[in-house]
Amino acid sequence: MEKASGKDLDNSFEQFIINYCNEKLQQIFIELTLKEEQEEYIREGIEWTHIEYFNNAIICDLIENNQTGILAMLDEECLRPGTVTDDTFLEKLNQVCATHQHFESRMSKCSRFLNDTSLPHSCFRIQHYAGKVMYQVEGFVDKNNDLLYRDLSQAMWKASHSLIKALFPEGNPAKINLKRPPTAGSQFKASVATLMKNLQTKNPNYIRCIKPNDKKAAHIFNDALVCHQVRYLGLLENVRVRRAGYAFRQAYEPCLERYKMLCKQTWPHWRGPARAGVEVLFNELEIPEEEFSFGRSKIFIRNPRTLFKLEDLRKQRLEDLATLIEKIYRGWKCRTRFLLMKKSQIVIASWYRRYAQQKKYQKIKSSAIIVQSYIRGWKARKLLRELKHQKRCNEAATIIAAYWHGTQARRELRRLKEEARNKHAIAVIWAYWLGYKARRELKRLKEEARRKHAVAVIWAYWLGLKVRREYRKFFRANAGRKIYEFTLQRLMQKYFLEMKNKMPSLSPIDKNWPARPYLFLDSTHKELKRIFHLWRCKKYRDQFTDQQKLIYEEKLEASELFKDKKALYPASVGQPFQGAYLEISKNPKYKKLKDAVDEKIIIAEVVNKINRANGKATSRIFLLTKNNVLLADQKSGNIKSEVPLGDVTKVSMSSQNDGFFAVHLKEGSGAAGKGDFLLSSDHLIEMATKLYRTTLSQTKQKLNIEISDEFLVQFRQDKVCVKFIQGSQKNGNIPTCKRKNNRLLEVAVP
Repeated sequence: MEKASGKDLDNSFEQFIINYCNEKLQQIFIELTLKEEQEEYIREGIEWTHIEYFNNAIICDLIENNQTGILAMLDEECLRPGTVTDDTFLEKLNQVCATHQHFESRMSKCSRFLNDTSLPHSCFRIQHYAGKVMYQVEGFVDKNNDLLYRDLSQAMWKASHSLIKALFPEGNPAKINLKRPPTAGSQFKASVATLMKNLQTKNPNYIRCIKPNDKKAAHIFNDALVCHQVRYLGLLENVRVRRAGYAFRQAYEPCLERYKMLCKQTWPHWRGPARAGVEVLFNELEIPEEEFSFGRSKIFIRNPRTLFKLEDLRKQRLEDLATLIEKIYRGWKCRTRFLLMKKSQIVIASWYRRYAQQKKYQKIKSSAIIVQSYIRGWKARKLLRELKHQKRCNEAATIIAAYWHGTQARRELRRLKEEARNKHAIAVIWAYWLGYKARRELKRLKEEARRKHAVAVIWAYWLGLKVRREYRKFFRANAGRKIYEFTLQRLMQKYFLEMKNKMPSLSPIDKNWPARPYLFLDSTHKELKRIFHLWRCKKYRDQFTDQQKLIYEEKLEASELFKDKKALYPASVGQPFQGAYLEISKNPKYKKLKDAVDEKIIIAEVVNKINRANGKATSRIFLLTKNNVLLADQKSGNIKSEVPLGDVTKVSMSSQNDGFFAVHLKEGSGAAGKGDFLLSSDHLIEMATKLYRTTLSQTKQKLNIEISDEFLVQFRQDKVCVKFIQGSQKNGNIPTCKRKNNRLLEVAVP
């Protein structure tokens, strides 16, 4: 914002407050640049000649003083009762500010402005930092009283647009203030004070813009205009302070850390104080003493070229250090490679010497073995010849003795053979004689037997002829029927004898049965198979105890209820029904539960009760007695629900391989207040079977078992559909239940 010139008669209240803001900005510029820098030199103990500069605080005080300031006088005049005009405001300014050296008015008590024709009677003039500015007093009071009334603020605060609502916070009904709204001058003064407070907490940077001419044309410079801007912007004082002061300042620690590589004494680590290190560094670099000064906590450098020199030296030193690091690295790399090659050469040489010595040793060993073998062969052959000679001598004597003994033995053998031959001839002749006598006796006996047999055969034929003649007349009438009965009797006898030998085992599950031998025995064969199966089943049942009979009856009941209907049934066939999976009587944890239940417990198992709200499971103890169904807390053993068997109307489950089932209760019963139970169990077939048999035994009515992949469950006043779907599970083969909406529970079965 530019200040208006002193000749402009249109400067009114708006230009006055704009120039007031500029004065405050100039004041903070002076404090943060000229004043702060000179105070820093004094604070750091630097020899410094104070440079005079104009401080516009007196002008700011003329405008904003709470008692005698122009804005205070304007507010006081606006609030004063009676007739209030711009002339009365000017008269009050002439009375209060007449003696102020920066205030001018023709109506003031100061006689030096009475004859100033450039200053009209209805105007006053203020000597600002940038020059004198004349203000037309007309409209000051009205513009200062330009208030926004409370009802308008409240109307704007009720706007739906957030920005408009934020611009009128005073319209908030919760912050109603019955005081008179502040004037425009007071509001602007408060805003300027807030701006100054905000700038004091920051580190602002100033950019001064110089306007070369008023024509907005290029390459035209108005010397008077430029000099005027340089003067009122305070650039001359700033330049004088900068030229008399130091261009660069820095704390000792970062300065030493940045330039310590330029001195051998400070590189790589300085052990003493940072200031002493900086002094050693600057002395080593031979920088003239007039180019720098040491403060209490900072080093001050006067000319930028000294700083540039330090940066150039640092850059060169960094290049040298990089070269040194590269040289050391290359040396280390070459030494490492040399040591590795040397180690490898030693290893290769040792392996080669080992290999050469091994070859030499193998060659010497082979030669020694050859020499040894030749010597041993020669010695062995010599010994062999001696042994062969001795052996031949011994064998010669033995052969001679053997031939002699052989001759003697053969002679004795011939003699014995001759004697034995004579004895054998006598025995053979005797044997032939005995054989001849035996054959003659046998022939005589056979001839006699043939004669006796012929007589018996003739007699038998004669008796047969007599019988046939006697019964011939009876045999001809019933021959066909007799032959049929005889044949049928013979076939039946043969059939039963074969069946006796081919009977299967007595196991009831053995399905083997002999094949049918004749077509006309088909019905008989099937009936015998049925009778035999019933008989062996009875024999098998006679072996059961009463407990086993009860178990098999429950298994038979489960087969009638769930076979070919529930996919979980085949897996339960081989599992015995135990009933008491929780040993309540033996476990002290369930002592409280045992005392609460007086009846005999038919089944006790831990089940998962499905939450109606989110489908999550909670562990419960399921107890079935002769008259009730109970659900108890697993941890504490407290009974949560007790339902008489007469109130159970139906049990629903899916046809898939899961353990979910719903127990439906009779509407209007005391147990049906919270609705039906949706449970999950690992022994679903057993629990449903025992519940069915117990309900039938107590109420004489069959419990309805509904098997469907979609059924309704009553939860309090709402009916929820439970739907079973096929899907892959993240938890393996465990079915999961999830609440889809208020009317659907979805169970994902793998």
